[in-house]
Amino acid sequence: MPTDRAVGIHDLSFRTGSLVLTHAELSKHTGASVAKYHKGIGQQAMSLPAADEDIVTMAADAAAPVIERHGTDRIRTLLFATETSIDQSKAAGVYVHSLLGLPSHIRVVELKQACYGATAALQFAAALVQREPEQQVLVLASDVARYDLDSPGEATQGAAAAAMLVSADPSLVEINTPSGLYTHDVMDFWRPNYRDTALVDGKKSMVAYLAAVDGARRDYQAREGLPIEKIRTVCYHQPFTRMAFKAHRHLLDGAGVEADTAAIDDAIAPTTRYNEIIGNSYTASLYLALAALLDGDDELDAATLGFFSYGSGSVAEFFTGRVVPGYRARLRTSAHLKAISRRRPIDYNTYRRLRTHPLPDDGAQHRLPHQTSGSFRLSGIEDHQRVYETVHASADIA
Repeated sequence: MPTDRAVGIHDLSFRTGSLVLTHAELSKHTGASVAKYHKGIGQQAMSLPAADEDIVTMAADAAAPVIERHGTDRIRTLLFATETSIDQSKAAGVYVHSLLGLPSHIRVVELKQACYGATAALQFAAALVQREPEQQVLVLASDVARYDLDSPGEATQGAAAAAMLVSADPSLVEINTPSGLYTHDVMDFWRPNYRDTALVDGKKSMVAYLAAVDGARRDYQAREGLPIEKIRTVCYHQPFTRMAFKAHRHLLDGAGVEADTAAIDDAIAPTTRYNEIIGNSYTASLYLALAALLDGDDELDAATLGFFSYGSGSVAEFFTGRVVPGYRARLRTSAHLKAISRRRPIDYNTYRRLRTHPLPDDGAQHRLPHQTSGSFRLSGIEDHQRVYETVHASADIA
């Protein structure tokens, strides 16, 4: 029977790639000033996957501690959101299902709509739990943001995965209704099947993003959503972190709420802590913003948070959630900081070598060097099949 119990995020964990390229290092070779990166787009560094890492290994790393804490007895569905899928047919979540040893009585589905996909997965998960409150849904969002070398988008690259356990009576955030929705056909960012890197019109994308803020907010308020003044702060999708500040000012202006620059900075800066040193992680970005806010110093018991999810092309959603009192007891702050600190800095030449040596596509057997600092790795490719394995001891990255 459907439940009247609160439904939302019961646990949240994220992981990122094993390598990091700082924007100070990048600037030495692009000719751009460091200030353009640090202040102009709000980025300090970008996470990169090692040769034996991909969306599957990052997602499995993010999900493993969730499974360890809660077990698998109540999980009936695994939803994997990504826009950098590794297969046109098989869901990446099936590989994660195998790596984590999940039981067979679980449905696994992959979702795609640019960076919005994880929010679709979260809402679908909440609906499943509302219908059957004893079940839990594992939502995974994992992406590697990659643009052409020497392109304007290159400095916004990143890689990360977020894992969320959705359940009744959640420990972290209760998801509220209604949602404000917005869809508009626009070619601001896209990646055809024949390309490994995305195509983007940066100026058009910013205009489309802000139009989506307007559209989703209007729909939210038309459906008797809360006044914006009653929302503590908003977690935004962050293609680069300065976009969140622009979006918040736009949201407040559209709602007729006055706020000066200092007030906007105070509201949004706590959500950018992770994304500014990881880069854009597409579907995971919004939920890294939530993790940063929850892991921060602000006391959020019973606070109402806003969420703005944007996926180019474009689809957007604005909704709210209530932070559950006592949430701090369930946070994974130390693990998140460790995931970031364990990254190995690389120089620009190493980064270029990684980018110019893609995985082979000839179907022959290829073994990959052990470089990851995580618990799972892509060990090779054989007969056009990816082969994954569990790592029992982390390797030093050569």
